[in-house]
Amino acid sequence: MITYNEANKISIKTYLASRDIHPVKDHGYYGMYRSPFRKDNTASLKVDYNKNLWIDFGSNDGGTMIDLVMRINNYSLNEAMQELNRYNSKSVNLHDNTTAQQQSQSFSFHGNNTNKNTPAITIQKVLPITHQALIDYLSERKISIDIAKQYCSEIHYSVNGKPFFAVGFPNDSKGWILRSDPFKGCSSMEVTTYNGANNTNSTKESCLVFEGFTDFLSYLTLKNTHSPQEDVIVLNSLSNLPKAIDKLKDYKEVHTYLDNDNPGKKATLAIKQTHPAVIDQSAKYAGYKDLNQYLISTMQIQQNEKPKTEVKRKPFKGFRP
Repeated sequence: MITYNEANKISIKTYLASRDIHPVKDHGYYGMYRSPFRKDNTASLKVDYNKNLWIDFGSNDGGTMIDLVMRINNYSLNEAMQELNRYNSKSVNLHDNTTAQQQSQSFSFHGNNTNKNTPAITIQKVLPITHQALIDYLSERKISIDIAKQYCSEIHYSVNGKPFFAVGFPNDSKGWILRSDPFKGCSSMEVTTYNGANNTNSTKESCLVFEGFTDFLSYLTLKNTHSPQEDVIVLNSLSNLPKAIDKLKDYKEVHTYLDNDNPGKKATLAIKQTHPAVIDQSAKYAGYKDLNQYLISTMQIQQNEKPKTEVKRKPFKGFRP
């Protein structure tokens, strides 16, 4: 199987072409594509052929080949590596009798790998969030640092022996969802659940469903609270939706805060088809990709309109629950 670095060297242009996605405008060293993540009439996805990097100007997402596969398929890092290994194997077999496995080193994934003695992602240390780069990462997303520190940790990890650090959000398999400015990954892929103050083990009144932990933290920041009253399920990946649907059957009412894109809408519809009382909250941040983008815009407006004389603002009460 291919290594992490080898996967990122696979041509983004060629991979997109294999999915019948071609540039609307090709400028030789870069191409402009219609974003495969949503309906896009303006060709807002740029692929730099020389650097083999992409950026979606419509959502401000971007990154490497692996980031693209994770984003376009809603995959975890492990799933993306498996996809690129299959793709690479097909490409090599078309042009060479030597298999991709013979040409590359093995890649394994901590938490879900078959060879757990040589994990690609290994957690080294779990600390309170103190590193300024991670605080800046959260601040740029307008997430309350105090709230983030309550739910997240500073995770030091290694990838193929190289040290890195990121904001880590714990999941129910005792793994971590990892986020930093250049990186999106995980040590294992599982949902995250929290029990709210209003729900007990015998009474399952309502549950809030979020796509990612930044949306969950954005919700708490908007509500100006550290503890949700309702139970919470954070999917961490839409691939975890079947697990969440099974858990949601116990609740009288479900509130979904998923992304305003096609995958998010399909996921919401899937929940509605299996539960009699689903309230889609995405209309409250219509016009924005997700709840975090709505938070960023709201905070920027408040800061721009902030009067010279300090006025204490009331907590945001726009979202119910």
